[in-house]
Amino acid sequence: MDRKLISVIVPCYNEQEALPFFFEEIDKVIAEMSDCDFEVIYVDDGSKDKTLSILRERAAVDNHTRYVSFSRNFGKEAGMLAGLRESKGDYVCIMDADLQDPPSLLPQMMSIIAEKGCDSVATRRGNRDGEPPVRSFFAKMFYRIMNKISKVEFVSGARDYRLMSRRMVDAVLSMSEYNRFSKGIFSWVGYKTEWLTFDNVERVAGNTKWSFWGLFKYSLECIVAFSTAPLAISSFCGFIMFLTSIVGALAIIIRKLIDSSSSVSGWASNVCIILLVGGLQLLCLGILGQYLSKTYLETKHRPDYIVAETEKDKK
Repeated sequence: MDRKLISVIVPCYNEQEALPFFFEEIDKVIAEMSDCDFEVIYVDDGSKDKTLSILRERAAVDNHTRYVSFSRNFGKEAGMLAGLRESKGDYVCIMDADLQDPPSLLPQMMSIIAEKGCDSVATRRGNRDGEPPVRSFFAKMFYRIMNKISKVEFVSGARDYRLMSRRMVDAVLSMSEYNRFSKGIFSWVGYKTEWLTFDNVERVAGNTKWSFWGLFKYSLECIVAFSTAPLAISSFCGFIMFLTSIVGALAIIIRKLIDSSSSVSGWASNVCIILLVGGLQLLCLGILGQYLSKTYLETKHRPDYIVAETEKDKK
């Protein structure tokens, strides 16, 4: 029986404190899954700490280790994409370096693929213990809204942590858009996926790189990438305002015909209406601008990232 090669992709941004713990855990998994071959691809996303130095040292003494270092910070999406492009495995797994994606689940994920014959085993958090309540609330609302306005299924609590077959990875790589939202892409390409639920795990070391504002912008990327509902909503609002203005004009005309002595007053209400309509117009223009800006970025054909160094440069 041929030995399967598993590629493990680990995006890293300022993870110098977490990496030693991750090395220890991934080594345990590699030893446990001795019937498989491994390559662990670390993607340094322009870290400002000693992450790259640690990866260089690791690559020098461990033949499972590969790394890709960006010229600057391009974001986690670019990091995952780079890892997928560099991977050679029959199966490819994406996980975080902070151990919030427990490497110990990998043997179970591989067993599920073998037993169920699926192309992907994806993970989701069964709870959000340790996460700020406000952040948890908005995360749940985001998934609920996305499932209402998008044809792509979004599973609440889903992580980027998943094991995929080579054909699914190739399908993901065939999607060449610049503005990427991997959770949506994984769902869009299809293929049979089994879900593995685990309890939330807090970071083993260091601080999260995701601020509330960063997550908000990331959610907007997803909405624009996988739904045109905001455009339809803005058009609907415009239509409703048009009908309202017609009804209002007719009411004023009828009132004047019935009582010619009546006068239309109320400058304060007029100002409120003008501000409402003006604000609605700006909102609709902003929504349209979001879609136009994404189209503009796509037409530039800029690279998703620029590689400054790999482990091959040090050999």
